[in-house]
Amino acid sequence: MENDYRDTLIAALRTTAAGKWGLFDHRRDKVARAAAAPTVARLTEMGEAIDAAREQLGLPPFDLHAEFLASRGPVGPEAVGEPNQARAWLDRLTLA
Repeated sequence: MENDYRDTLIAALRTTAAGKWGLFDHRRDKVARAAAAPTVARLTEMGEAIDAAREQLGLPPFDLHAEFLASRGPVGPEAVGEPNQARAWLDRLTLA
């Protein structure tokens, strides 16, 4: 399940890195938010299922999902744009 989550996130990050905003919801743009909503919902559903399974096994929550959720939402004017943020995430995830 964690590998499927990671693959889904990487695919979404590649789309964002190519210039499609909305995954991180930094702009609060309704159109971008609506376009990213199915992917965000799928990642959330997957992350919650992983956390439930980890809880049953006595393991800590799934860090990657928690990091993704924490990275979403409004940011200050000094923050990098979503495409740059996605590229940084891809660098980290594909090198790990």
